[in-house]
Amino acid sequence: MARALALGGLASALGACGADSTPDMGTAGAMASPSSGAGGTAAGGSSAGTSAAGTNAAAGTNAAAGTNAAAGGSAGTEGGVGGSSAGANTAGTSPMAGAAGSGNAGSGGSAPDVGTEGDGDFTIGPSYTQDPNITDRGKPKGQKFSFSMKLADSKIFKGDDATLTKPANTSRTITVYVPNKYVDGTEAPFMIIQDGPGPIDRISRALDNLTVETDPLKKIPPFIAIAVTNGGDDSIGSERGLEYDTMSDRYSRFIDTEVLPAVIADAKIHAAYPGLKLTQNPDGRGAFGCSSGGAAALTMGWFVPEQWRRIVTYSGTFVDQQNHAQTADVALYPFGAWEYHSEKALIENTPAKPLRIFLNANESDNGATAAESGHHNWLMANERTAAALKAKNYHYRYVFGKGAGHCDDNVQKQTIAEALSWVWRGYAP
Repeated sequence: MARALALGGLASALGACGADSTPDMGTAGAMASPSSGAGGTAAGGSSAGTSAAGTNAAAGTNAAAGTNAAAGGSAGTEGGVGGSSAGANTAGTSPMAGAAGSGNAGSGGSAPDVGTEGDGDFTIGPSYTQDPNITDRGKPKGQKFSFSMKLADSKIFKGDDATLTKPANTSRTITVYVPNKYVDGTEAPFMIIQDGPGPIDRISRALDNLTVETDPLKKIPPFIAIAVTNGGDDSIGSERGLEYDTMSDRYSRFIDTEVLPAVIADAKIHAAYPGLKLTQNPDGRGAFGCSSGGAAALTMGWFVPEQWRRIVTYSGTFVDQQNHAQTADVALYPFGAWEYHSEKALIENTPAKPLRIFLNANESDNGATAAESGHHNWLMANERTAAALKAKNYHYRYVFGKGAGHCDDNVQKQTIAEALSWVWRGYAP
C-alpha cells in the first residue's frame, strides 16, 4: 500500500532551538528513576515575547487549519486560564534497564501494535551518562550531504509573512544522512529533524549502531535523517515561530511539498543514490525536535497523521507561543500549542490518532515555576500533554529529567538512542 516519492520529481546549529524563554527552577511529580551516572545540567536561550489574550473554545474534534493570512502584528499581554492541572505521573523503569513502565498505552499506537513495553512515565537523573550508541563504535557508516534552499523560492515560507515582526533568514540548510544499511532503490523510512543540523550527528551514530543491533527492543530501521534549518530568530513574531508554533498543517505541507522533493533532486544525493525513494507510508515517517521544534514535530503528527506517525520531542513548546495575528489558525487555537492540554483539551476531546510519541521535560525547564495563567510553563505543559496522551491510551513515553534544564544536552546524550528505538518499534516496510 505504500507509495513512494521517487527520483525524477522535481547551518544553523541546535543553538537556534535553545530556548523560547528564560528557564526558572522548579520541581515535578514523583516518578521512579532508572538511571544514574555523571553529568550536569544546563539550559539557556532568549526571553520569550508575551502572548495575546484569548478565550478557550468549547472542546471538539480537530479541523486542519489553512495557511496564515495577512494581518496583525506583535502580541499583547496574556489572559485567561489554560486549563486544569494534570494528574500525578505513574512510576516506571526504563526498558533499556529491564522492566517496562506502567503507563497506559494501546489503541492509539501505530499499526501493527507492538505492545506496551517502554510506554509510560519515567524519571532520570540528576546524574547522567552518555549512551554509547550515539558514539562511533566502529560500525559501517553512511553518507552525509548538505545543500541550501532560498526562502524566496518557497511558496509556503518565503520569510515575508504578515505576522513577522523579526527579520527572517534568506536561506536554510538541509542536512541529510543516509545510513549504510539503506539499499538504493528501496523505499526509505525517514525522520525530519527540526532546527537542523541539530543532533543529526548523534542520530547518525545511532543509525550506524542500532540498524545492526540484534536486540529487537533496540534495533531501528535504516531511516534517512533529514535535518531542516529553521527560517530564523525565535518566539512570537519570528519566522521560526511561524514555522514551528503555528497550529495547522502548514509546516507539514512545506516539508512534504518542498523539502522532500529538494532532497530527491539534490545532485550529490542523486549521484550517490540514483534510485533513492522516500516512503509515503506514514508508519515510516517521523519527526524530531526540541523546544518549538518539538511542538512542530507533534503538530505534524497531530494535523497530518496520514503522513507522520513517529514523534520525538524534547522540552516541547506546548505553550502559548504562536504568532498572534488574526488568522484562522489563531481563531481555532487562541492559546497555540497550549490548547493540546488546556481547558479546550484538544488531545482528550479528539479521537486517538495512530501516533507513537516520546516526550521529555526537565526539572528546571523553561518557566518551571511559572503560574498556569501565563500559559508559559514548559514543565507543566509537557506533564499535562503526557497525562492527556495517557488518558487516551496512546503509545507515549514521557521522560522527566531531574536537575536538568531546557533541551538539556545531558538528557539528550543519555536518551536519544533509546527514544529512537522506542518510537520506531514495530516498523515494517
